[in-house]
Amino acid sequence: MTSAEATNPVEAASEAALAGLRVLDIGTFIAAPYAATIMAEFGAEVLKIELPKIGDHARRLGTQTECGDTLVWLSEARNKKSVCLDLRTPEGAELFKDLVRISDVVCENFQAGTLERWGLGWDVLSEVNPKLILLRVSGYGQTGPYANRPCFGRIANAFGGISFLSGEPDRPPAQPGSATLADYMAGLYGALAVQMALQARHRTGKGQVIDMALYEAIFRILDEVAPAYDRFGFVRRREGAETPIVVPHSHYPTSDDRWVAIACTNDKIFGRLADVMGRPELKEDPRYATNKARIERRGEVNGMVADWTGSMPRDEVLARCSGAEVPCGPVYGIDEIFTDPHYAARGNILRVADPRAGEVAIPNVIPRMSGTPGAVRWLGPALGAHTDEVLRDLLGLDAARIEELRGKGAI
Repeated sequence: MTSAEATNPVEAASEAALAGLRVLDIGTFIAAPYAATIMAEFGAEVLKIELPKIGDHARRLGTQTECGDTLVWLSEARNKKSVCLDLRTPEGAELFKDLVRISDVVCENFQAGTLERWGLGWDVLSEVNPKLILLRVSGYGQTGPYANRPCFGRIANAFGGISFLSGEPDRPPAQPGSATLADYMAGLYGALAVQMALQARHRTGKGQVIDMALYEAIFRILDEVAPAYDRFGFVRRREGAETPIVVPHSHYPTSDDRWVAIACTNDKIFGRLADVMGRPELKEDPRYATNKARIERRGEVNGMVADWTGSMPRDEVLARCSGAEVPCGPVYGIDEIFTDPHYAARGNILRVADPRAGEVAIPNVIPRMSGTPGAVRWLGPALGAHTDEVLRDLLGLDAARIEELRGKGAI
């Protein structure tokens, strides 16, 4: 068994950490919507506001399924209710403000100034609801000379500095794993910021604006790149699988055409690796005993490690390193993740039966909480599936009014 089953929806909703929190997700694609998804996983009621007949562009991003929506949408719109509102129409804007009045959080990631052009800027929304928390995620932030430039994750990865560090030294800059890295990182920071803003609201009774730029989420995770340049003028460049500040700390081949990652982050760990390699003398040799010395002989040290790992199959390398307490792990493809016993034991792959798409395997909720765990109650819904329900139950509109608004294209 390589997956966990979906948690009971009723139990998950009633016991969740964010039960009672209402979030309006008016963003598109991944960044701000991902922040809302995290909150939805932990019990918040998230209303996904989408353009009538078109919906979030994430419905068409990635691999399309039989139901017409993609796997990206099904996974990342989990637990959300789809409500169709055209915020550009007077009626749609008024309905949105009515929802803002009874909600806690709004998440948006339009180009800076978009909400203001629609007459829905912070000045308007905060007057409607002074306790509102507005999460604004954009490529370059709400201020600065580049604020109005269009931006996606790939651009933010490049502008934020991580693409320059990705790839082989003699090759062009590479994509750092995924073009959406900046989106997910910004969404994660956004979700954290909302929780801090909620905590502040408990004390002050006031809401606030969170201004999160995609590139800032990337720049923040570049460890010592900024201070090293400022102090020493050192410009870190692409080093492939290498880490410039520690050796050995890379990917190494094995005899069965696989790869392992080994991380000797201090001299003590290197000593344990030297022992398991059958080269205990390296621990005392001044050419290799310290990390500073090993950095000066990077190629030589990595060559010794690669020769050792390449002399045996991957599983044997893993077993020997584990026995010696040397951090070592397999470089996995997704097919191997699906068969790994640790992933299975942790329930990291969740299988959800969706009425439109059938069974879908998705990454499970993290982090784990002992008292108020998160859960996936349903996958990304059909466009507008909850429009009537929300307008009727939350705003008190009758069927005739709802049909009138639908006829005007407001919903």
